[in-house]
Amino acid sequence: MKTLILQFFTWWNGATWGTRFYTWRNGERVGEDDFGNVYYRNSDDSRRWVLYADQAEASQIPSGWHGWMHHKVDVAPSDQDYEAKNWQLPHKPNMTGTAGAYVPPTSLLKPEPKTTAGADYEAWTP
Repeated sequence: MKTLILQFFTWWNGATWGTRFYTWRNGERVGEDDFGNVYYRNSDDSRRWVLYADQAEASQIPSGWHGWMHHKVDVAPSDQDYEAKNWQLPHKPNMTGTAGAYVPPTSLLKPEPKTTAGADYEAWTP
């Protein structure tokens, strides 16, 4: 029952019923990426959208599909042999708020004791 209610009212847990209906009625499947996200367009290619495999996180769209989604390129990566450039890194999820989040060395959240400022710091005296 809970998942049914979530599908009606939330968009971040996957596609809502309205989005699924619109996709069924107007969507033409273009392709799928390595994450399982499925990409669609309408008949005149004026609108493009994605149905996420899991939670809706836009940073999970690979660079090739990102260009297609934003109308930067006309050919979808599924229609060509797309290879990412060597400077395009694979997706890394946003770890903010989790145990894997970045914590600077001098943060109070570090489990190790804080290093004292001394070796590289000299007080100013007038």
